Amino acid sequence: MSDELNDNYQRAYGRSVGFGQRPALILIDFAQGYFDPACDLYAGVDDALASALRVREAAKAAGVPVILTNVVLHPNGMDGGRFFEKSKPMRYFIRGNPMGDWAKGLVPDDDELVVSKQYASAFFGTSLAATLTSLGVDSVLLTGLTTSGCVRATCVDAMQHGFRTLVVEEACGDRHPDPHRANLFDMNAKYADVVSEADTIAYLAALRA
Repeated sequence: MSDELNDNYQRAYGRSVGFGQRPALILIDFAQGYFDPACDLYAGVDDALASALRVREAAKAAGVPVILTNVVLHPNGMDGGRFFEKSKPMRYFIRGNPMGDWAKGLVPDDDELVVSKQYASAFFGTSLAATLTSLGVDSVLLTGLTTSGCVRATCVDAMQHGFRTLVVEEACGDRHPDPHRANLFDMNAKYADVVSEADTIAYLAALRA
């Protein structure tokens, strides 16, 4: 981003909310299709998954709730509505399609919650907000795929549900660097703090003290 653009946004939006006191970690839609070059979902985001797994390890060591999301659709896609109609890759998330399975190296543990959704946001049409509230969570750490899609939608809804929202930069990915960077920039300006993996892990380690 140019200095002029940064200065412009800093003047209008330059505020940080910081980490919360009682976070939850959310891993958004780390599906196999994003990692398979034969699939048109492929995004080359192995580094994002590796980062998310490191953050997950730190979260679990700190006793922080870990929630994974996936997309699971009816065989005819009817519960995907207009999203299924518009977004061609949604066909990979029809129940039973291997491209919608968890990415290799990611298996939900028994103490982790899986939230299945049909739309972009992890909050839309799910019990996620109520679950987080019942756990006493005040903030969410977001990781996942894709930055411009389900991560952004979840980010906006997290803020709108009253959760302090942190997006872990290295633990998110997209099919091209431009939408990835642009959406991180915009989320950081308006809805969340975009934070580094290193700062996130240090924060989680401090919770253990």
